[in-house]
Amino acid sequence: MYAARNPSANILVVEDNPGDQELMKRAFEEAEIRNEVWVVSDGQEALEFLECEGRYRESASIPRPDLILLDINLPRLNGLEVLERIRASEAHRTIPVVILTTSDQDTDVQRAYELGASSFILKPINLSDFFRIIRSVQRFWLETVTLPPRGD
Repeated sequence: MYAARNPSANILVVEDNPGDQELMKRAFEEAEIRNEVWVVSDGQEALEFLECEGRYRESASIPRPDLILLDINLPRLNGLEVLERIRASEAHRTIPVVILTTSDQDTDVQRAYELGASSFILKPINLSDFFRIIRSVQRFWLETVTLPPRGD
């Protein structure tokens, strides 16, 4: 493994399923991802996190994410609605958004790319495949590409 190109990148995970949240944390640990990882449980909370609103209003420690892993099937606002709002925001439109979902519907894939998704990844059911996917996200987004500057 070579050095991370983006060692201080902040990752926002938007995932409502507690089991998948735990799997993702375990996969990050196994892949030795040392980046700061924030987890929110629904689409509305994701937008509040990004805008430092709601329960995130008073926190000075909320960073701008450098990468967002976004599920589609979320309560309150679904992932496609969140993606649409991210891309409409001057402050957040350049953040790479990786759709990580169980939805394999062609309409979801098409709509995600139309709205500006950086990539669309199906969540595998098999644990070892899930860990492999997280390692591939790590290799590409944290070790290979240059992420856009935060502008802060």
